[in-house]
Amino acid sequence: MPGVQRQVVCATVFHVKHMQNITDEDRWRIALAKDRRFDGAFVTGVHSTGIYCRPSCPARAPLRKNVRFYASPAEAEAAGLRPCKRCSPSMQSAEDTCVLAAIAAIQTEGAMTLAALADLTGFAPTHFQRLFKRTVGMSPAAFGRALREERVREALSAGQSVTEALSGAGYGGPKQFYAETKGRLGMAPSDWSKGGAGREVHWAVLSTSLGEMLVAATDKGVCCLAFGEGEAELRARFPRADLFAAGDDFRALFAKVVEAVEQPGPGSAAIPLDVKGTAFQQRVWEELRRIPRGETRSYGELAAAVGNPNASRAVGGANGANHIAVLIPCHRVIASDGTLGGYAYGLAIKAELLRREKP
Repeated sequence: MPGVQRQVVCATVFHVKHMQNITDEDRWRIALAKDRRFDGAFVTGVHSTGIYCRPSCPARAPLRKNVRFYASPAEAEAAGLRPCKRCSPSMQSAEDTCVLAAIAAIQTEGAMTLAALADLTGFAPTHFQRLFKRTVGMSPAAFGRALREERVREALSAGQSVTEALSGAGYGGPKQFYAETKGRLGMAPSDWSKGGAGREVHWAVLSTSLGEMLVAATDKGVCCLAFGEGEAELRARFPRADLFAAGDDFRALFAKVVEAVEQPGPGSAAIPLDVKGTAFQQRVWEELRRIPRGETRSYGELAAAVGNPNASRAVGGANGANHIAVLIPCHRVIASDGTLGGYAYGLAIKAELLRREKP
């Protein structure tokens, strides 16, 4: 499969909706984590050795100063690099081909039985189940459910009625939808059909020693905390909410948020939050808040803490979906080799937050 098509598949499966917007620091973090979900999305060129690799290459990590990233093997070879013999980045394995064929079939046909997918790919059902889960991070059945939920979200956001959206995504009716999602959308389908319209979000951009900080809250609690963002980014997060400049009613709350950034302490745990996510994301975010100040965890350790040691990639995705920095402290998660890894607001802010939290 051509690199561009493969990139689209990766984006669909792992909800990376804007791959073109990821930075080289994001790619470096992915390469350090050897995250095979992004194989095919880009390659890592090591100019000190003259080779390029898949993001998941098991070879020892090179020095960052020697690395450049390329969108495709052809681009890397045009820069004078040759493919790594260990991970064969210019070739697509038979296993990759089968998984991609199964993904395409589920996207076209909807949910399929494991037996049907095994027949399609030529693998034994149990072996294919393991192969698919290792590559995608979830079982074929879970992928099918996630895809249907995503189609409901998109249809409702586009203005379809609840009935039309559920039917178009393949649900037999609202009862089946509720049984499968169990509230993971964070709001009722009728709310999604309105695009979240009617929610009141009060916001301000505040000055801190780490730079300008966007804080937004509803009447239930803080719903966004981000560095270097403003009204445009907030509207992108809450496209149909009613936005208001924060008044005196939110002064005390926002002051506590600033204090939690400037002088980290136990009081930040008492700041109310209004955050919605999938059941898995909620578990990860709750576990992040349990990490003591001054301590860090690797993605693998965090996955084990939420009860699924093999879900480090999914944990990384949940970290990326966190829109409340500091108060949900994803900065306390670092790479398995002890380096900082990545951070949405830059490694300098991450390093400083960790420094401030040290005893």
